[in-house]
Amino acid sequence: MPHPCLTCGACCASFRVDFSVYESEIHGGRVPASLADEINDSICRMRGTDYARPRCAALTGTVGEKAACGIYEWRPSPCREFAAGSEACNRVRQRHGLPALESGLY
Repeated sequence: MPHPCLTCGACCASFRVDFSVYESEIHGGRVPASLADEINDSICRMRGTDYARPRCAALTGTVGEKAACGIYEWRPSPCREFAAGSEACNRVRQRHGLPALESGLY
């Protein structure tokens, strides 16, 4: 069975994603500069996540059907730390009409 995140993408279409400028490739990190906006001297934001209906510019596919992160290996720390099956995960899955995941499985 494929990992549930490969068909989900709800988190990528629900949150503002802010991270340290040092995670951007401009400052020596790995997040592509074309996908990040510098907010101030210390914070960058993933493009597309600062809207009433966010959708990260790195998200490919269709939420709930087949979704993937186009920069998975280079994604910023908030994305790396987001846990599948967590309370926040299940809240956004519900918002997108998807069933909850069991916590701790992924």
